[in-house]
Amino acid sequence: MVSVAAAAAAVGVLLPFPFYYALWTHPQRWVELCGPGADPCRRMAQVSHAIKALQFLALASVASFSWPPPLYCPVLLAVGQYLNFKVYQLLGESGTYYGVRFGKKIPWVTEFPFGYIKDPQYVGSMLSLVALLCWVPFQYVLLWCFGYIFMMWVERKEDPATRAKLLS
Repeated sequence: MVSVAAAAAAVGVLLPFPFYYALWTHPQRWVELCGPGADPCRRMAQVSHAIKALQFLALASVASFSWPPPLYCPVLLAVGQYLNFKVYQLLGESGTYYGVRFGKKIPWVTEFPFGYIKDPQYVGSMLSLVALLCWVPFQYVLLWCFGYIFMMWVERKEDPATRAKLLS
């Protein structure tokens, strides 16, 4: 039987994915909800950061910390976070937080890691999660990774006809 704490942790780990799915599939609704003059990418980033904090609290609730971690943990964490940092550096907030879906002009990037790694931000996030296996039970890391794999599948095709129109 699954405990209430385990179920709550699982729900916490999955929290952002319905939000990301809704914004990807219905970007105009988000733009309208944000209102005229508001930056939908900035608003998405703010909400995403709050949800991310809840995700980490969910993981911390099931983690058991010990020191020092195995060598693979800091290596995978460093590589994963480097990829995340590089993606954000190249795309900026608007490129990272669905700017193209919200009607913004986002330049195409081919610099590393783009062009070398498909979906480098998701890959970096999953590497970072695998690094946490020394502290977090496998099923929660796997569940979170499945969320990223689901979003990679959702985002694999982007139909320009479904992009939002920015409000002035």
